[in-house]
Amino acid sequence: MFTIKEYVRPESLDEAYKILMKNKKNAIIGGMLWMRLGKRTINVGIDLSHLGLDKIIEREDEFEIGSMVTLRELETNESLNLAFQDIFKEASRHIVGVQFRNLATVGGSIYSRFGFSDVLTAFLVLDCYVVLHNGGKVSILDFNNGDYERDIIEKIIIKKNNSKNVYLNQRLSETDLPIIAMAVSKENDKYKIAVGARPSKAELAKKASDLLSGNPTDEEINKASEEIIKELDFGSNMRASKEYREYLSKVFLKRALDIINGGETYDD
Repeated sequence: MFTIKEYVRPESLDEAYKILMKNKKNAIIGGMLWMRLGKRTINVGIDLSHLGLDKIIEREDEFEIGSMVTLRELETNESLNLAFQDIFKEASRHIVGVQFRNLATVGGSIYSRFGFSDVLTAFLVLDCYVVLHNGGKVSILDFNNGDYERDIIEKIIIKKNNSKNVYLNQRLSETDLPIIAMAVSKENDKYKIAVGARPSKAELAKKASDLLSGNPTDEEINKASEEIIKELDFGSNMRASKEYREYLSKVFLKRALDIINGGETYDD
């Protein structure tokens, strides 16, 4: 269990950032859900709930998702999921339970870059940008691979690009953490493949993605499957072995491509 010595609700992002930077033990608390799993003393817990960051805004060419939008809103927003073929619904609906998803925030999920994050895995394959209060606008890939430990996510921007998208995962039980997660996106015959819960942080399999043509052959799919295992590190933990995760990555890639190109559905 964690301890918060002082709790504040700033009136602006500038004020929140100033408080955050005053002490290394000050922290943005978001939904405070995964924090409970660790033992930590927070000097000042900073609550952003009064700053209007809890909205999903659709524009002609993009969606803007505030950092305080909940995972439940991500799961149920019809316009967002229609534009991206339910990738957000599929990446959210297995996370613990509805009560949990009503509190957990998108900003907290992206900022933390947990190894088990379904949400980060899905965002990585999209034309997506993280807007930081101090660091400005950066691509989701740069954010995922960079050092942004002392900043505040204001919002996430996703460009509408007419892509086709799929999210798949395997769990020991419905609400458990994923054994493995995979997101695949196809835009103009170009693919992006992201694999998370390996059990390490989600990453793009760039070389494997480049091996796939617009309508990949079985040979291309097999080569890409083998390249994923070479390109990304898979490991073992209490939920699954390295070998099982590697096997599932091959199965998921084939299934994801069938859904994107063959008209199959998640339930097939």
